[in-house]
Amino acid sequence: MTDLPSENTIENTIEKATDLSTENTSGGGLPSVVIIGRPNVGKSTLFNRILGSQKAIVEDRPGITRDRKVLEASWLDVPFLVIDTGGWMPQGDGTELDDKVSKQVEEAVATADVVMFVVDASVGLTDDDSLIANWLRRSRTDVMVVANKADNDRREADRWEFLALGLDDPFPVSALHGRRAGDLLDEVISRFPEEARARRDIDPDRPEDPDDVVAAPRIAIVGRPNVGKSTLFNRLVGEDRAVVHDMAGTTRDAIDTLVETEEGPMVFVDTAGMRRKGKIDDSAEYYSMVRALRAIDDSDVALLVIDGTEGVTAQDQRLAERVDASGCPILIVLNKWELVSADDRIEVMSELHRKLAFVGDAPILKISALSGKNVGRLLPHLRESISQYHTRVPTRDINKVISAAQQRQPGPKGAKVLYAVQGATDPPTFTLFVNREIPATYMRYLERVIREEFSLGSTAIKMRVRKKS
Repeated sequence: MTDLPSENTIENTIEKATDLSTENTSGGGLPSVVIIGRPNVGKSTLFNRILGSQKAIVEDRPGITRDRKVLEASWLDVPFLVIDTGGWMPQGDGTELDDKVSKQVEEAVATADVVMFVVDASVGLTDDDSLIANWLRRSRTDVMVVANKADNDRREADRWEFLALGLDDPFPVSALHGRRAGDLLDEVISRFPEEARARRDIDPDRPEDPDDVVAAPRIAIVGRPNVGKSTLFNRLVGEDRAVVHDMAGTTRDAIDTLVETEEGPMVFVDTAGMRRKGKIDDSAEYYSMVRALRAIDDSDVALLVIDGTEGVTAQDQRLAERVDASGCPILIVLNKWELVSADDRIEVMSELHRKLAFVGDAPILKISALSGKNVGRLLPHLRESISQYHTRVPTRDINKVISAAQQRQPGPKGAKVLYAVQGATDPPTFTLFVNREIPATYMRYLERVIREEFSLGSTAIKMRVRKKS
């Protein structure tokens, strides 16, 4: 896999990502704490313990975590960023995928304020631990040796073996049971600069009223395994935040990054590839799918990535149905378009319109995530879809439109909408008060009129009917 060209190739449309893991205290951001170690020492379990919830997928086998996952945490009202990473291995000692995971770890450490070097107290010192320690000593980073799985006093006493690493005194903890987790966090925040400890979760620019806070829209990148989701994600955020490999199923967790664009701030969420439930025989893949579905439900727009060289598959149809059912606007992205011959392109587009007709007028963008061609065209479509998703229509206007529609085409058998209101947004939801039951065909007519009159494009619309007593 070749390196991604710089973000300047995307017509200067996307600015540098707000990489939460690289903001440091001196730059006005939060201090960052990076958790590293060899595979299967409990890094993700410690990550979840610090956050107080199950944010990372955990399983008792190595290689589950691959990408950097960055979330905000706090201890004693001191906010900081905690970064989970995959297991580090020396370059050349593992597979190509292992090398890519290790590179993610090295990039996280390079910008960290504090590094938690996790070792396994139940196993003892290993050669891999020593190799990591040698690398960390050269990095000139503030390193804490965390002896995990110290579940009892005997295991705590065993931690002194790790003094041979030549780093700080080992700190015993049990991430699984929470033993001495509070003491560990006390030590972590004591290593922050004074201005970070004094911050105490107080932001002078933060609105006093939570209702005044406008969250950046979330864009979920979804699709089958190995269609180029992570490559597109890296292209959009402007750097290699997600591991990209030809092997299907490389991404396991939902990774999100805030990006400043010409259309305003946006949060892009890379998700794991989703297969049919019947083909999932791995627990990690199952939880990856659950996280991906949750990302769809929490998003303002979904980018459905389809491999242009394969066309629309049955699984692509199922995913489109799932996104449509969530009420989330959908943009169809035909990736790897440069590999599709001119003759095949007509057939692919015809098949797409036929198999995905139920998503209506969803925008279709033909791109190459690898080269960046046409990726910049995504942003205007995203902003338009987000605006439609949050549309609020005045009650007077919606009733004027429905009244005019009924005059042009009266309801069958005397059925009539007496008045209507918009009850919610995200997606726009309308409640119609009627004198009798409205046939489905007439409801589709009214929905089409509302969509056209208020320029709602392809965003989902929910129509609720209540009979006036």
